[in-house]
Amino acid sequence: MITMELLPGIRIRRLRLAGIDRAYDVDFTREQQVRNLSVIAGAFSSGKTAVLEFIAYGLGAKRHPRHQEVLRKVRSCLLEVELSGEPHVIERSVGEPSKVAFVRRGTLDSQEVSPAESRPLDPSGAPESLSALLLGHCRLDGVQLREAPTSRESRTDPLSFRDMMWLAFLPNERVADKNFLFENDYMRKHKLRQVVDVVFGVHDDRAVEIGQRIRDHTGRLNHAKAELAAARAFVQEQAPFTAGNVLSPLDHEQELANITSQLQALDQTAQASTTFAARLRREHQQAAQSSRRAAAVLRDCETQLARLMPLRAQYADDLLKLGMLGEAQQLFNPLSVTACPACLNRLSAAPVADNGRCSLCSHELTDADGMLTLGAADALNQAEGSRVDVAAETRSTKARLKEITTYIEDLDASLAALKLQAEDAAIREEEASTALDEATSPAVSPFLAARDDLHRRREHVLRLLDQAKRADKLQEGLTKRAAAVERHEAQIARLKEELAQLGDAGHDRDRIISKVSSRYGELLRQWRYPKLSTPLINPDLTPFVRGEPYQEASSGARTLLTLAWQLAVFEIAVETGAAHPGFLMIDSPQKNLGHGGTLDAVIADAVAIDDFYHHLSNWLADRGATAQLIVVDNSPPLIVEGDVVVRYSRAEDRPPYGLIEDETSAEDQKASR
Repeated sequence: MITMELLPGIRIRRLRLAGIDRAYDVDFTREQQVRNLSVIAGAFSSGKTAVLEFIAYGLGAKRHPRHQEVLRKVRSCLLEVELSGEPHVIERSVGEPSKVAFVRRGTLDSQEVSPAESRPLDPSGAPESLSALLLGHCRLDGVQLREAPTSRESRTDPLSFRDMMWLAFLPNERVADKNFLFENDYMRKHKLRQVVDVVFGVHDDRAVEIGQRIRDHTGRLNHAKAELAAARAFVQEQAPFTAGNVLSPLDHEQELANITSQLQALDQTAQASTTFAARLRREHQQAAQSSRRAAAVLRDCETQLARLMPLRAQYADDLLKLGMLGEAQQLFNPLSVTACPACLNRLSAAPVADNGRCSLCSHELTDADGMLTLGAADALNQAEGSRVDVAAETRSTKARLKEITTYIEDLDASLAALKLQAEDAAIREEEASTALDEATSPAVSPFLAARDDLHRRREHVLRLLDQAKRADKLQEGLTKRAAAVERHEAQIARLKEELAQLGDAGHDRDRIISKVSSRYGELLRQWRYPKLSTPLINPDLTPFVRGEPYQEASSGARTLLTLAWQLAVFEIAVETGAAHPGFLMIDSPQKNLGHGGTLDAVIADAVAIDDFYHHLSNWLADRGATAQLIVVDNSPPLIVEGDVVVRYSRAEDRPPYGLIEDETSAEDQKASR
């Protein structure tokens, strides 16, 4: 298949679904060039349609496939495309459909040559939106569509790239559908006609719209020129060396690597030259270890002393409190009555409750239980039994205080010796270090001087590298702004040329419809449509055959009619250089012809799918050499076997199993459990 030239529009290069621990790729290139025809083959429910839906998602669709294996495994969708021949990567998150896409120049496998820029999806008419970027590469940026085409005062809506996808993506549900042209939705049907007219440049108010777009681009051009002039002045002020007086960052990185290797070689040489001091090094290491151990023992002793001193003070305070408690118990006993309150003589027995009366004063007791509040002999006994044994607690506390005091005194006595040991160990380490330095200094000194020189060179190169990187960033900014100026100038020149060549919109539209209708009939004849007569597409874009609209045909016939309509529009757009994205995705061209639904025996027997692919191959090799077609088919014929980019088997012993190839039936069963 002939490879494509770099032309305006959009071409699909690769799709990558990035997961947690791996990625799932579909490649539409051959020898780094985009294939004209790519066929995705395989079994049912293996992810073929999901490939096209993820491509549409990368180009701004609102939703992505939400199969369970996708939600389990995939975290982001990356689409590598060519925008007017230059590779870009569009990234959107997977899970909850994202509202923002990130676009960067380069390929999936290349390093980022520029930071990714955020492109919101809505509003689609905003200059910074993803839709505006894609439409700009289709030469349709800034196009406005009137809501009521017959009224010049009608409100207008900006063209969205999602509207353009009606001409670039034929999903399975639209193939053979009786609502193929959105007949049940007036606004969508009206907008589809407007999109076709816009693509071919034959819509109403074309001259007014082109004039407005020229004025818009002129304003943007003036703004871009002002930004470029300001950026150039800033570069001249901040970095005069950017004119070519410095090496590139790659050169400085290479020099830095050379210095690093020299340092490593110098260290190895210095180490080899001082092998005679191995004994002194071992002695120094042993002395250093002894010094560290002595310092650690001293530190532990000081730490224990610092913690035990407050504990000893706490025990001494407890002894004082116990002494006060013992004295209080001797002075008074608040829980019993032992003396008569009248004569103050000691009672022979404690007061008790006797038949509901107090034995001391004989008064009747009013307490509900007939019990005395104080003075009961059993209460006295209970109080005496629960009283704290102050003497025992005092003895125990004194014993613990004595133990702590003895331990503190022992630690304090050993502290001086430990300090001396730590000081002696430090002195021995210093002596060993001095001896090692004296022995190795004559041999090492030349290397130290060389090492210092290399370090100075390294710091200098690092500064130059930083300056070169900043210079590159400044130059990149200038290049980007200069490219924006050139792009606006080219768009203005193209629009002026288009305005000069503009003819009568109605006449031009009739001519385009005639071409599309003629191609529509030609396709049906090539596909040997049964009893073909009067195939045409009328001015409202409805396809007819045998004098009847396509809705009256059988299911298999509608498959051929909808395919012929979609391909006719696409082929004429490519051949006439219209503002079509330049690619077309078709899902299930054999629907109702033996795969994926009710079999239409009459059509299936008369039509061979080989004719469909034979036409695609011939057209792409000739008039459609700059176009790209991606077809999803369960069982494509052998004539396009070389164009199959992936075949999903849905069999574990024949990989790939599906788009998410590690989600096999066994994995599905595990996940369900």
